[in-house]
Amino acid sequence: MKNYLNILIFTFLFIGINQAQQIDETFFNEVNSFLEKNVKNGLVDYRQASTDESLMLLIQKIQKVDLSSASDNTKKAFYINAYNLYVINLVSYYYPTKSPMDISGFFDNKRIKVAGQELTLNQLEKSKLLKPYKDPRFHFVLVCGAMGCPPITNFAYTPGNLEAQLDQQTRKATNDPSFIKVNNNKVELSQIFKWYIDDFGGNKDASIEFINNYRKAPLSSSADIGYYQYDWALNDVVKKK
Repeated sequence: MKNYLNILIFTFLFIGINQAQQIDETFFNEVNSFLEKNVKNGLVDYRQASTDESLMLLIQKIQKVDLSSASDNTKKAFYINAYNLYVINLVSYYYPTKSPMDISGFFDNKRIKVAGQELTLNQLEKSKLLKPYKDPRFHFVLVCGAMGCPPITNFAYTPGNLEAQLDQQTRKATNDPSFIKVNNNKVELSQIFKWYIDDFGGNKDASIEFINNYRKAPLSSSADIGYYQYDWALNDVVKKK
């Protein structure tokens, strides 16, 4: 039986204070607590999250928050957390499912509400983060609910620590042999580098240059570069038990 708490994604019913509020440290602390409880080793416990009332309360805050006086770092941290929490909430509503791609319109048609504006997940990613800030490191912290994504963290992104967190997660991904696969002179990249090639400089050479800024063992400029198939299986902790 679907947990009725998650129905607010689609109905936007609100409980408690209905007035928009400025974002503060409390929000990020609450996100941190939720992720600590429901994320284990880069995987999400969707079964547990689907009955966690704190997720509903966080979604309500995301819907109503006022960002008019927020700093850029506060907005960035807020939108990253909002994206990751909405992915968890949407998957939890349809759980059990094998993949976010099995949920019709998951990224392009499901409407969510963020800071008073109705968007899709793709619109949130592109219009609130990638387009205004032009920072490819976002690709390593926005987690789409699939095993092919960089692992989701069990901590919140926060304004004060954001730059270090973005660097940390980008470094982890680019040094992960399952994310960037190297076999002698053959290199296979995640399709993230293909789908969003413009964010990484517009061509393979620029992508390699970006990657090498974070790798301990730089990739050769003469390497044979390809892309491996993206794994859309759900990043569900239950599968790993």
